[in-house]
Amino acid sequence: MTEEHTDCSDRTDRPDRSDRTGSAARTGRTGSAARTEPLEPLEPLESTPPEEHAERVAADGELKALQRRLAAFAAARDWQPFHTPKNLAVALSVEASELVEIFQWLTPEQSERVMDHEETAGRVEDEVADVLAYLLQFCEVLGVDAASALAAKIDRNERRFPVPPGPVPPRGAEAERGISDSTDRHSME
Repeated sequence: MTEEHTDCSDRTDRPDRSDRTGSAARTGRTGSAARTEPLEPLEPLESTPPEEHAERVAADGELKALQRRLAAFAAARDWQPFHTPKNLAVALSVEASELVEIFQWLTPEQSERVMDHEETAGRVEDEVADVLAYLLQFCEVLGVDAASALAAKIDRNERRFPVPPGPVPPRGAEAERGISDSTDRHSME
């Protein structure tokens, strides 16, 4: 058996972006067999105030529904043999690199305006979707609950990097205090 192209986000076969009703099949895993049932329509996340996004995603299981759709997509094409943790991790890395490529030679100012241009905005959205698709498939194969893992990581980082009392010092003051410019204070280590 030879490995086939398994990018489920092939640019020539994209669904209409206006279809956000979740009309594809949902699967539940029982061993290696999958069952399908219709997806219930979901209210678009954009209609939820930003401060309620985390609660909304957790409440209605949107990530789980997307994982089931991706699993059904792969199962219908008999791609599961190729969706090993190693292959999915490599594919995730490739797609993340394609996202980076869009920004490679932009200035910081240009990168902030990338979504102002329809062509580059579409490319960014496509690559973000590819990264998320492979990440969700990776989590599905390994049994990782992505939302719970992220919430736990944020909790650890909040304890590890508490908010300092008072205002955050400017970059110049950080350098004077001996904090290296190479320190990435925003990393989710």
